[in-house]
Amino acid sequence: MAISDPEQAFRQTGWAGLRARLFHLYFLLRRPMTLGVRGLIHHRASNSVLLIHHTYVPGWQLPGGGVEVGETLGEALVRELAEEGNIALTAAPVLRSMHFNRRSSRRDHVAFYVIEAFSQTAPKLPDHEIAEAGFFPLDRLPEGTTPATLRRINEVFGGEQPSPYW
Repeated sequence: MAISDPEQAFRQTGWAGLRARLFHLYFLLRRPMTLGVRGLIHHRASNSVLLIHHTYVPGWQLPGGGVEVGETLGEALVRELAEEGNIALTAAPVLRSMHFNRRSSRRDHVAFYVIEAFSQTAPKLPDHEIAEAGFFPLDRLPEGTTPATLRRINEVFGGEQPSPYW
């Protein structure tokens, strides 16, 4: 039986929808989760990886950052690689693993991608966010490479099992 009275329809279905929205808002405010992406850009010919050094945190790390509202993981990855490394993907990246980043917060997770199909028209120049960026051979990573970056590199190239933690 169809309901033709909008007020009656709201009484029957609207309260559940409103309640669901309120619960969603409560959980968003009470337990917000953050999500980030990182990419390991591997240049096969030189067996090197792209690392960046931010202006606001110490150490060399893989490029990446937060997923914005309304953005997919893939869109965030493409944006971050362009911003931080002047990198454009030429094929789909491979989602390697997901990690809980407990050092950032109790609700932060990072999607980790491996990228071997890419282009870089020019090296990334320093700006307000990136102090330095460059490709480093796997056997000559810069001093100050972060522990999380070293773990991801060892998982990809050293055959180690991916850690659930960033």
